[in-house]
Amino acid sequence: MPLNERQLAAFADKLTEQIPIDTSPRHLAGPGDARHVTHGLAAAGWKPISDPLSAEIVLASPDQRYQIQFDPQSHTLAWWRLRAEPVGAEPGWYAEFGEHVPAEVLAGLTDALVTQAPTTPRSPQAVLDAAGWLIDGRGIAYSDPPVCRVERKSENGVGTVPWRDQVRVAWHIDVRDRPAAGGLSTHLWHAFFQGRTPEHLVTAFMTALTNPAPLQRGAFDHTAIHNVTHRPSSLAPRQRADAHITRIKALRARNKPPTPPAPPPAAASSTQPAAPRR
Repeated sequence: MPLNERQLAAFADKLTEQIPIDTSPRHLAGPGDARHVTHGLAAAGWKPISDPLSAEIVLASPDQRYQIQFDPQSHTLAWWRLRAEPVGAEPGWYAEFGEHVPAEVLAGLTDALVTQAPTTPRSPQAVLDAAGWLIDGRGIAYSDPPVCRVERKSENGVGTVPWRDQVRVAWHIDVRDRPAAGGLSTHLWHAFFQGRTPEHLVTAFMTALTNPAPLQRGAFDHTAIHNVTHRPSSLAPRQRADAHITRIKALRARNKPPTPPAPPPAAASSTQPAAPRR
């Protein structure tokens, strides 16, 4: 079932019911609305293959190679799972994301998945460095304040790998809330990219994660309690809805199947009609 105008209108209606609040930093903004992810994939032709009456959502790509699962009733820390099956010489890979991963950040990855890979991709390290994150020599980067930790891990996920080592690595992101009063930190969410995950997709996720622009949340949405900043948003609900619709239209246009060429005109017959008998 393709994404339709009724579904987009329902998303816009929800926004109009909210008091928009600019929330930063992004990694503490809370999960937001999963439709930032699912609408983008549906616009690219992904279709639901899960029970429509279940809380779980599973979408599959048109070629059936990719599958994303959102399970808000999961008994594990991973509520989002993204899988790619091996095809020919291209290996399969896996990535997962925890409950409080902001949907807009995850959408940065899924949008990159359904569009053409950049010809000159940046590395995840370059993105983190440009964002001013603290990078040490062990293969670990920290946000400021250090509530978000990014690690380059060995391909099997055990042990960190220094930034200078040019090898295939897995990536692990851990986000914790650190109370200002000196209490124990609370785990909020994680992200894990298997070693064979295409690097440009990891970069897309890091780019969305480190973007300094705030995310918009409703005044009563579930967000992290400490170390998060809330300010009245300068964006009206209609502007937020229009931005979402513009993004969806762009994804549709990029993934529109090519129009088959028109058949050539019929060739004129060279056979002369028979002369009438007299």
